[in-house]
Amino acid sequence: MPVDHYENFPVASLLLPRRLRRPIETIYRFARSADDIADEGDASDAARLRGLADYSVELDRINSGHDPATPAFRELALAIDEWRLPVQLFCDLLDAFAQDVVKKRYADYPELLDYCRRSANPIGRLVLHLAGKASNTNLHCSDCICTALQLINFWQDIAMDWQKDRVYLPRTDLDAFGISETQIAAGHWTPEWAALLAFESARTHALMTEGAPLINQLPGRLGWEIRLTVQGGLRVLERIRLVRGDVFGERPRLGPGDWLRIGGRALLM
Repeated sequence: MPVDHYENFPVASLLLPRRLRRPIETIYRFARSADDIADEGDASDAARLRGLADYSVELDRINSGHDPATPAFRELALAIDEWRLPVQLFCDLLDAFAQDVVKKRYADYPELLDYCRRSANPIGRLVLHLAGKASNTNLHCSDCICTALQLINFWQDIAMDWQKDRVYLPRTDLDAFGISETQIAAGHWTPEWAALLAFESARTHALMTEGAPLINQLPGRLGWEIRLTVQGGLRVLERIRLVRGDVFGERPRLGPGDWLRIGGRALLM
């Protein structure tokens, strides 16, 4: 389960409590490798679904108390057992990745949120279980943050996703702003496109803000990790706004100067 991808947000960074770094790396490795099965290379859709089904079989074995058949899953099984992690959250991730193989368009915002519920929210929920902070209020805040991060990634990667024949912008939003898929294919910026991305960014910003109170419920270093994650996401949204939604020419991403700004803002939260 390799982990070798560029990410805007820190994974198992030095800010995390030492005892949580290993299980978080294990969770991330599972999620990243499963996502690669669904997304990377030139395998057929059938082969991708078979690969994800193999992961599901291993989760079933772990859930039933049996040792995994694949060595790569043994560390995951140990983490699930040691930290009493809900196996269903890992199953939700696989379900979302399998959906990515066969579903390329989203009719409306609620449909997109349902995808995020399974593709992003399980990670935050697992971290809360690791920290012993999985109250209903904290879980809701975490879901808001994780969904916002997933949406931010979608708005960053509109051009890249088009190359994979995926459009995560809801059809109802495209229609409301008079945007066609032909315009996405051409990478053609217009004032209407700027208005659409401003709308999506504002809605995502509100979602992130709704989840931000979670930082006050998490202890020390973990709370600081979430502060930086929240501010990192908000900074990407700010970059999208600065270019008026023109994500076609260059993918908005964070550099050293941005992280200095993010650190300063995190101190003021």
